[in-house]
Amino acid sequence: MITTDFVPGQPCWIDLGAPDVEAAARFYGGVFGWQAESMGGGGDYMMFQLDGKTVAAVGKLTEQGARPAWMVYYNTPDIEATVEAVEEAGGSVRTPPSEVSEEGRFAQLTDPQGAQFAVWQPGAYPGIGAADGPGSLGWVELMTTDSAAALRFYGSVFGWTGQDTELPGGGGTYTMITPKGQPPERMFGGVMAMPEMFASGEAKPYWHPVFGTSDCDATVARVREGGGAIPMGPEDAEGVGRLAVCTDPAGAEFVVLTPAPPAPDAPGA
Repeated sequence: MITTDFVPGQPCWIDLGAPDVEAAARFYGGVFGWQAESMGGGGDYMMFQLDGKTVAAVGKLTEQGARPAWMVYYNTPDIEATVEAVEEAGGSVRTPPSEVSEEGRFAQLTDPQGAQFAVWQPGAYPGIGAADGPGSLGWVELMTTDSAAALRFYGSVFGWTGQDTELPGGGGTYTMITPKGQPPERMFGGVMAMPEMFASGEAKPYWHPVFGTSDCDATVARVREGGGAIPMGPEDAEGVGRLAVCTDPAGAEFVVLTPAPPAPDAPGA
């Protein structure tokens, strides 16, 4: 689960790079009920609010050749040390440590397999104000070519620990990740090797967010009504819940999940 009492290496912020910020705001407002609040600069960056709490943001996609996508930011208490660890482990720096007024500092990075991510060293602003509920971030996933290599990289950078689980029907190994020194209930994401997805070289490994919803099918209907698409689902995943992989009208991928109810206590427990 993702919480807002951020610890090092945990997701703490998420924003969307979109070719049309206002169109993205309309789409996600229709899907999740988010309200968009401009941060100035001609509306090129907007905060998404839900029940008065910031859950995400959207900014103008300006990087040459970049595709619309969600960017996950991980908490760090020392951004210079984290960036140095990324480079030592074979990753690269797209944007060096930069200040956002007194709010904090960020850097944009890429892992050795090509997945992009970011880090945030908080100042006055710690990160998202709500998580792990309907309409907010509850999980993140890395789709990559080599899980073992990815886990070595992120383990050396953040100290994450992993727990493997075999997917049913020979679907492969899914590794759930936990921040350094934290208990299993602080798991916040997963890593999945899907080399066939990237064999053509047209796409690179990537992170995507999983947003909670109280009704997966109703949310999927709103995605379609808003011009998005559903590459997979909705479908039930045992012990996880009902989920669907979605793309917004510009092609950015995200997942919606209605979590499975907690298992009942065993008799005599």
